[in-house]
Amino acid sequence: MTVVEPFGLSVQDRDLTRDVQAGLEAVEAAMAEAVQSDRPLIAITANHLIQAGGKRFRPLLVMLAAQFGDPTAPGVVPAAVVVELTHLATLYHDDVMDEAPVRRGVPTVNARWDNSVAILTGDFLFSRASQVLSDLGPEAVRIQADAFERLVTGQILETAGPALGEDPLAHYLAVLSGKTGALIAVSGRFGALMSGAEPWVVEILTQYGEKMGIAFQLADDVLDIASDGHESGKTPGTDLREGVPTLPVLLLESMPVDESDPEDARLRELLQQDLTDDQRHAEALRLLRRHPALERARRETLGYAEEARALLAPLPECPAKAALQGLCDAVAIRTM
Repeated sequence: MTVVEPFGLSVQDRDLTRDVQAGLEAVEAAMAEAVQSDRPLIAITANHLIQAGGKRFRPLLVMLAAQFGDPTAPGVVPAAVVVELTHLATLYHDDVMDEAPVRRGVPTVNARWDNSVAILTGDFLFSRASQVLSDLGPEAVRIQADAFERLVTGQILETAGPALGEDPLAHYLAVLSGKTGALIAVSGRFGALMSGAEPWVVEILTQYGEKMGIAFQLADDVLDIASDGHESGKTPGTDLREGVPTLPVLLLESMPVDESDPEDARLRELLQQDLTDDQRHAEALRLLRRHPALERARRETLGYAEEARALLAPLPECPAKAALQGLCDAVAIRTM
């Protein structure tokens, strides 16, 4: 049994382990090459998050999906580079919007330099991803363009907030479907498509990626509250501090007030206040970690992971299918 990142995924097939690890190593090398620049500042900032590491969830999904065709096909590694560079670019922009000081255990570019450098570095990564994408053909360009539109739309929806009378939880899930699900769905689609898999397999792995994207983000929501920051690589309670409602808070707000629990009332009071104050933020984080809403959020995350697993049923039994099923378990375990 070999452990393959992300999430410490256990792959029990020697050939699959070798293929996946070789593919991920090729992606790392290709990303480093793709962001090279003769401008020293750009070279430093563009490599900042690449060198910080990360889960590489999207490239991993590309590699696993490619196992249902020819995993050595020439478009597989470049497709993984495209989705990961696109993802990294969005992180630079997210950190500016969130004013986040830490990402993946290192200072963010906006904290170390400034917001303008971070935004422009994200744009630089988008441009380099587009250059790689252009060699994959017009269909790949269209798929990525559609996903990018969904990604930006999700971000706009998050910024605007739910419309009057709209269910906040339904709005939030729509945001996640765009911001996170869209690009992870493309990861599954690209891996299968570039490997020459059958069209019905491509469709299944696209749908699987969409569900896993939502489960993946919901697991991050739980980690943002429950972890001490070492697992997520981010400052705990970042969304809470910024007043961004995520699944635990939205579920809490949908639950009736527990009149017998003074901590429930206190937590709801704090959530209406400015949590940029360190003392209030720490208290709210402590109370939310003990609230039943956090356990409900864990169960919701498990539900999405199980829906993703169910989508895999028609695929032939093989080590790659078992690994994709294992990802469902691994995402769920992160919420425990």
